[in-house]
Amino acid sequence: MAGCLDGIKVLDMGRYQAGPRCAMILSDLGAEVVKLEAPGGDESRGIGKVYWSVYNRGKKSITLNVRSEKGIALIKELVPKFDMLLQNFRPGVMAAMGLGYDTLKQLNPGLILINVSGFGQQGPYKHRPAYDPIGQAMSGLMSFTGFPDGPPVMTNSPIIDRITALHATIGALGALHRRDVTGQGQALDVCLLDTGYTLMEIPIANYLLTGKEPQRNGNSPGGISPCNAYQAKDGWIYILAVPQDMFGRFCKGVGREDLLADERFSSIAGRGKHAKEIDGLVAEWVKARTVAEVSAVLEQAEVPFAPVHSIA
Repeated sequence: MAGCLDGIKVLDMGRYQAGPRCAMILSDLGAEVVKLEAPGGDESRGIGKVYWSVYNRGKKSITLNVRSEKGIALIKELVPKFDMLLQNFRPGVMAAMGLGYDTLKQLNPGLILINVSGFGQQGPYKHRPAYDPIGQAMSGLMSFTGFPDGPPVMTNSPIIDRITALHATIGALGALHRRDVTGQGQALDVCLLDTGYTLMEIPIANYLLTGKEPQRNGNSPGGISPCNAYQAKDGWIYILAVPQDMFGRFCKGVGREDLLADERFSSIAGRGKHAKEIDGLVAEWVKARTVAEVSAVLEQAEVPFAPVHSIA
């Protein structure tokens, strides 16, 4: 079955995750993606079969030495045959190889060049190498992830890489539409640091408004309750009953309608102010039951919940 990008051709010069994952999504949407690897293969092959296979599935593959004159000449021959070229070398490397955007658009005015980097194509940090944890650290995301009495924590899932891939895909689709209107391609600038800032948009806006830095709150967003992971007899379960109607249903479901009459807990703001008390009450109720028993009550009460599963 044809996808929405059927007929679109993408030359993927990306390595590791953010770049190749963008090309993978374009492939999922129906584009023909050709993966260009250096002799000996992409460095990410050394991480293991699963890593490379996941982000390069659905792609065709060619090998080319982009550090040689012959290799550069061959890429220039290929460029007019493609709609998009994706690369995540450090800024300036493509131009140094003779493959800067000014050169590429002369070869193919409709080409969409997707540039993925750590810190963007401009600015004082553009030449720095970067990976997902660097984006998490520098954007501030790591500073407020974790528990209050612990160190900054990296999310174990490479969320910066993956969302950067989505940003690149969205930009590529927008550029493709614009090309349909103007006939001209364009160069996109997508970076890991910008992705980190988008994940921090609410904390950043709140800081600009109040001057207060966000704090680490463990498994709770902070300032709202009940919204946390609670330990049952045989595992953990996440419960979110913040909105007024949901909190009312939660109280009725667990047989604590008296809490609704308590002024401390009568509003979302009040429950946020007294989050420790609410968490303590919920934790006490949960720990006396199994995950299945808690789930049954919350299902009946129409309160959002989820057992904390492992992959197994």
